[in-house]
Amino acid sequence: MKALLLLIPLLITGCNVLKPVKDTSVTHLLDPLVPARTVTAATPAVAINRPSLPSYLDRQQVVTRVGSGELRMSNYHLWAEPLGSGIARVVSMNLSRLTGSLNIQPIDNFVTLEYSSLLELRISQFESDASDRVVLQCTWKLQPVRGLPVQARNFRTEVPFTPTTKEDLAPRIGAMNEALARLSREIARHL
Repeated sequence: MKALLLLIPLLITGCNVLKPVKDTSVTHLLDPLVPARTVTAATPAVAINRPSLPSYLDRQQVVTRVGSGELRMSNYHLWAEPLGSGIARVVSMNLSRLTGSLNIQPIDNFVTLEYSSLLELRISQFESDASDRVVLQCTWKLQPVRGLPVQARNFRTEVPFTPTTKEDLAPRIGAMNEALARLSREIARHL
């Protein structure tokens, strides 16, 4: 009985300590910027492989380069999907809109080998820097399913943005979307 009386104060204070914590994180999603249009063509049929990313980008946190060799990972600004999956999804939507083809999709969406080319992306940099610009640097190649290997092409773009506040990442995410639209237009010229 005495033991029960000693536990009552612990139970009362324990209830006060275990209050729910408000989640203040913000999730972000990449979006295609190429204007939507009716897509009805069957060609080109291209599968978009999940891009290879540097390990510092392959995480849920949004990454910002704050100096030479210095990165900041946000605990409150998170990707709503893996960054590589988001890039593949947005590039496929941009290319589909640019070409009018229904058959440009992330590779996971294909059930069988219904595509004629595979887009391979190797991203070496895709983050904002201390100068308020997003830098996208990568190599890409459209590898035919049947045929000899093709040479990879280099791509680099810088998209400036104007931050509204330190906590609002919408301008930065918009610049990332624009960088992917520029990459998509470059790839579309070779389809």
